[in-house]
Amino acid sequence: MDLGYNGKRCLVTASTGGLGFAIARCMAAEGATVVINGRSGETTAKAAERIVTEVPGASVETVVGNSGTAEGCTAIIEACPDVDVLVINLGIYEAVDIFEAGDDRWYDLIEINVMSGVRLARHYLPRMLARDSGRVIFMASESAINPAPELPAYSATKTMQLSLARNLAETTKSTGVTVNSVLPGPCRTEGVAKLIAGLYPGVATEEAERRFVAENRPTSLIQRLSRPEEVADFVTFLGSARTGIVNGAALRIDGGLIRTVM
Repeated sequence: MDLGYNGKRCLVTASTGGLGFAIARCMAAEGATVVINGRSGETTAKAAERIVTEVPGASVETVVGNSGTAEGCTAIIEACPDVDVLVINLGIYEAVDIFEAGDDRWYDLIEINVMSGVRLARHYLPRMLARDSGRVIFMASESAINPAPELPAYSATKTMQLSLARNLAETTKSTGVTVNSVLPGPCRTEGVAKLIAGLYPGVATEEAERRFVAENRPTSLIQRLSRPEEVADFVTFLGSARTGIVNGAALRIDGGLIRTVM
């Protein structure tokens, strides 16, 4: 199946590792020009080199900027003024007691997890609408509708992302532009590995992952963490020319974790 990525430019924020890197790599393999984004020139260059090595003939660009800040978003926009596909992937999380998290931690997560999407969509989406073509994808989380007790602020910001994405989708009516959210379950990324290690200090990685799923996500039907490549395949399809009828949706790819018929 030709997904129509040839000639398309795709910006994936926070794509030097984890899910962002996996998504960028997958889109590059489909023929897109991918724009790797990170906070330093060194990490973005290394990620770009890795994709070029792993995907023969890949077209890769880099843009340095922390999309979790207003200044970083401005730098990204100035260096990369227009894209066909925008994947808003940046997100941070930390395990914290809801009664112990100070105002500063809540504001930090809102600034990074929510305002990054506001600022970038505010620039790129009108340009997509003007040419009647484009895709915006928010990388949310199953925690947006299945609040995680160990991640109260993170869960709240992911719920905000769903509302933001749907509101933005309303502006695309009768156009060739779509805005959607993706809700992965826990995924075996560097960040999640660190989180789980903190929850189960001294426990071997495989056993810690098993216990995390069993104790914190017991309703999972796959009973394991997802792999970045599995999430990337889905996101790449969603960002393609084949998904024009999918718009304003919050799409669960959570391994059946959320027990609902919708």
